[in-house]
Amino acid sequence: MASLNLGFNGARKKAAARIRAVERRNLITVCRFSVKTLIDRSCFETIDDTSAEFINFVSIVEQILSHRLKGQLSWFGYESARSFWDFIRVACVKVPHSCIHSIENMENVRSSRAKGRAWIRVALMEKRLSEYICVALREFKTLRRFYEEGAVVLGEEAGLLSDTLIGLNAIDFSFCLKGEVLDESCPVVIDYTPYLKFTQTSDSISSDEEEMRTLGSSGSEAGTPECHLAASLIADQSTWYNKSRRLEQKYRVVLEQK
Repeated sequence: MASLNLGFNGARKKAAARIRAVERRNLITVCRFSVKTLIDRSCFETIDDTSAEFINFVSIVEQILSHRLKGQLSWFGYESARSFWDFIRVACVKVPHSCIHSIENMENVRSSRAKGRAWIRVALMEKRLSEYICVALREFKTLRRFYEEGAVVLGEEAGLLSDTLIGLNAIDFSFCLKGEVLDESCPVVIDYTPYLKFTQTSDSISSDEEEMRTLGSSGSEAGTPECHLAASLIADQSTWYNKSRRLEQKYRVVLEQK
């Protein structure tokens, strides 16, 4: 019985470790995609608080800095939620000419959540978000104090974060720091759909074309409206796929020429 319990506990720990590793990879990967999207969008229009790409980016940064963030224990032993700002204002205190003190004293930004969001925006306008993150990730004792094992900022992937964010220094950001906008209590949600792309393999396309030919020559059953519809849908899918590939290639050529 004891061996069964040990085996169960071991499997549960492995499953938990895998979940945390997947969470870390997902957040770092989507952050990289988001930065690339922001840089591309900035070539055509000004990035501000209303830009969908920016809204998604700050949601990703918030989730990364809030991933497995420890709660704050009260005098009675109860754990209350904590904002990533509590970590940033301690970990980045040594950053020269930092905005930390200014944000702490902002009258229209009162809650920790709002201060954290204001910090992200000010750091972007200063072109120093990567610098702040790099300094914070070197504060190992502070990291251990604020984050649980398995957090993004404690993982091997954390080193990629500051390198990824440095590309944003090429963008001139401009934001309005209003407390009511920054202090929304709704949880941040990442929109993954802009970064999801299904690419059909050549083997799959060939299989679809073969299926279409089979449907077209299958005797009396092929003459039914349902089979004609199926063949038409498969043909349309192949056609649109080829068109999208050609458009994508043209888009990349245009970008390379800039």
